[in-house]
Amino acid sequence: MDSARCRVVLIVEALDSLVIGAGQAGLSASYHLKRLGIEHVVLDANAHPGGAWQHRWDALTMHDVHRVADLPGMEQSPGADDERANQYVPRYFAEYEQVFDLPVIRPVEVERVENASSPGGLLVTTADDRTWASRTIISATGTWTRPFIPYYPGIETFAGEQLHTVAYPGPDHFDGRRVLVVGGGASAVQFIGALAPVAAAVIWTTRREPVWSTREFTPEIGREVVAKVEERVRQGLPPHSVVSVTGLRLREQEREAERLGIYAARRPMFQRIEAGGVRWADSTFEPVDVIVWATGFRYAIEHLAPLGLRSPRGGIQLDGTTAVADPRVQLVGYGPSASTIGANRAGRIAARGVLTALRGVR
Repeated sequence: MDSARCRVVLIVEALDSLVIGAGQAGLSASYHLKRLGIEHVVLDANAHPGGAWQHRWDALTMHDVHRVADLPGMEQSPGADDERANQYVPRYFAEYEQVFDLPVIRPVEVERVENASSPGGLLVTTADDRTWASRTIISATGTWTRPFIPYYPGIETFAGEQLHTVAYPGPDHFDGRRVLVVGGGASAVQFIGALAPVAAAVIWTTRREPVWSTREFTPEIGREVVAKVEERVRQGLPPHSVVSVTGLRLREQEREAERLGIYAARRPMFQRIEAGGVRWADSTFEPVDVIVWATGFRYAIEHLAPLGLRSPRGGIQLDGTTAVADPRVQLVGYGPSASTIGANRAGRIAARGVLTALRGVR
C-alpha cells in the first residue's frame, strides 16, 4: 500500500487530538483530554516513561530539583531527597500512565506535522513510515533534544574536551582538570558548585553580567514569572527562559564554590578559543582542559515547520497555549510552560483549547 492510500485510511479514522511528547506537559495534557472525553493518542520518542528526566545526570537528586511538581490527579509517593531524579521521576511517570490508562505509544519520533491533502481540515503527523490523522494536536516536545552550543572563533581547534551539560558525566570526570564553564543560567551555577570541590580550577564566563536574586521562591513568584514569559509569546516574540525572570540563587551545595570565589571572579566572554584554552579580550591566555557549555537549549518544534506558525517577530504567537496562526495547534512545554512551574496548568488550558477547536470544526 502506498503512502497516499495509507493516509486516506487514517483520515477516515481521524483522531480528535494527538499529543506529541510524554513529559510532564504531555502527560498533563493527556490527563485533561481524557477527562473531557476527547479521543487521542500520545506519541513519545523515548522507549520508556520519564520524559527528559530519564536522561539527566546521575548526580541530580530530588533534593536538587525541590521534587518535581505533582502531575494532576495523583500526588507523588514519598521518596528520599537523596534519590536520583533520573530514577524517581520516570518511576512516578510510569505509574501515572498506568493509573490513568493514558494512550501512550512509544517509541515514536515525530518528523513533521502538515495539512492533509484531502479536504476536512485535518492534520497529518508523520513518523518514519507511520502516519496519524487528527483534527487537533498538542505539541509537548520541550527542549531536551536540542542542546545549543554557540559558535566562537577557533571552537574547532580546541584540543581538549568540549561537552554540553546535556551529556554531563558527573563530577568525578573533572577531577584535577582545569574547567571553563560557559553560560549565565542556573545550570552553569549548579555545575560550578558540583565541580569546584574536585577540579583543579573552575573558570566562569558569561556574555552578560549575572542577575542574582535573594527572594525566596514562592507560588506567587512562580505565577509572576509565568505571566512575564507568557506576555512575550502572546506578542509573537521568542520566549525567554524562566530563569531570565527569576534571577540566580545559590543553594547550599554551591556554597563551597562561593567560598572559593568562583562566582565573584566571573569573566566576560573570551575573544576566541585556541588549542590549549581561550584568549581573553585583553589578549591574556587561559589554559583549559575542558569546556562545559551550559548554554541552554532551543525548542524542539521543527516538526511544526510545515504549518508556518512563526510570527514576523520570530516566535510562535500564542493565545494561552493556542497557536494564533492555526487554532488547531496547542503548544505546551514552550515559553511559560517550559518548566514544572507552568506545565500542569498549560496541559489543562491546552485540553480546553482542543475542545474549543473541535466545536468549531464539527
